[in-house]
Amino acid sequence: MRRETETPWTMSVPEAGKKYYGLERNAAYRAAARGDIPTKRIGGVLRALPRVIEENLSKESQER
Repeated sequence: MRRETETPWTMSVPEAGKKYYGLERNAAYRAAARGDIPTKRIGGVLRALPRVIEENLSKESQER
């Protein structure tokens, strides 16, 4: 059973764009196409990888 505080393995690209970057749907898909939002295609569906996003954001904040 997953606890509510655990980060899911995947989420929709628009959901990840909104949660982590404040992006609207189309901007989130453009960011994913550029590689700014890490994604994986699962069964033909493009999914964002929130654990990778959180790791990348953590690294960026430590570098500052």
